[in-house]
Amino acid sequence: MCIRDRVYTNPSAELVRQYSDVVAEERELSKGLAALRELPCETLDGHRMPLWVNTGLLADVARAQERGAEGVGLYRTEVPFMINDRFPSEKEQLAIYREQLSAFHPLPVTMRTLDIGGDKALSYFPIKEDNPFLGWRGIRVTLDHPEIFLVQTRAMLKASEGLDNLRILLPMISGTHELEEALHLIHRAWGEVRDEGVDIAMPPIGMMVEIPAAVYQTRELARQVDFLSVGSNDLTQYLLAVDRNNPRVADLYDYLHPAVLHALKKVVDDAHLEGKPVSICGEMAGDPAAAVLLMAMGFDSLSMNATNLPKVKWLLRQITLDKARDLLGQLLTFDNPQVIHSSLHLALRNLGLGRVINPAATVQP
Repeated sequence: MCIRDRVYTNPSAELVRQYSDVVAEERELSKGLAALRELPCETLDGHRMPLWVNTGLLADVARAQERGAEGVGLYRTEVPFMINDRFPSEKEQLAIYREQLSAFHPLPVTMRTLDIGGDKALSYFPIKEDNPFLGWRGIRVTLDHPEIFLVQTRAMLKASEGLDNLRILLPMISGTHELEEALHLIHRAWGEVRDEGVDIAMPPIGMMVEIPAAVYQTRELARQVDFLSVGSNDLTQYLLAVDRNNPRVADLYDYLHPAVLHALKKVVDDAHLEGKPVSICGEMAGDPAAAVLLMAMGFDSLSMNATNLPKVKWLLRQITLDKARDLLGQLLTFDNPQVIHSSLHLALRNLGLGRVINPAATVQP
């Protein structure tokens, strides 16, 4: 039995009973949420919040469509690379990307360029480092190997011909120099594709905000792209100096930490000052309670695992934007993550909205 990332090999009868109740409650809840598929994610006072999904395989498409996703906020292009024994050719990549774009057409599909390194390794392209999360990863790898970047970008552009629902997302940008170099390569690839007779418009290009340096340069970076997307998992790790995969410090990883909340609010405010939309992907966006705060901050869309989408939609449809903003304002005055957690959950329960808050949190081992 696994509860909150801990495995119990000989659970007590009481623990089994509590967990069985949680499973039954989750099943009952899922039945009711299925009816939300065709309904918009709109608050009680009429605010629309688009809910997108994170994908990596074609198998994710059906699950996303069953739950009423309005687009793909993050397509992880590294997944096809990771399940291969060599770099996929341009033709092979084109076929993979075309399937994704066609499956969701006319909804937008945001394709992140190759993001390897850290905890994502390729057997045929080993990266050995003492501290991989602070090393050669993401855009750093592909800018050092422009041939990889150009092949992938050309494949994406060709795959979008006649569909026009592609958005390109650049990972791990730490400053304007990296962004400018990546944009130059994308324009070069676009020119090459057009020279081959493929008639496509330049798709929207965005960048991920997942390094603290980008938080403090949001306005400068936003001026050069069409949209921003916050990667809450890595941003939280880097802001708190916590490796969430390290069990000795994993309990310090907390996306409701006040430093994280204030950083997210700054990114949204600064991007909007430049007239650019901001989305967020990661575990935080799929947490219904946290999604209330993200909506209140002004995020323009939330992207999450398809499984979590109905719960997030249900909760956001039961609250007003004004109430969410009031709650955010109160929580931003606190300096303790545990107080923020307990206050957020208590406020939602007092509003009668506690049914989608993780019921496993109430289990007492």
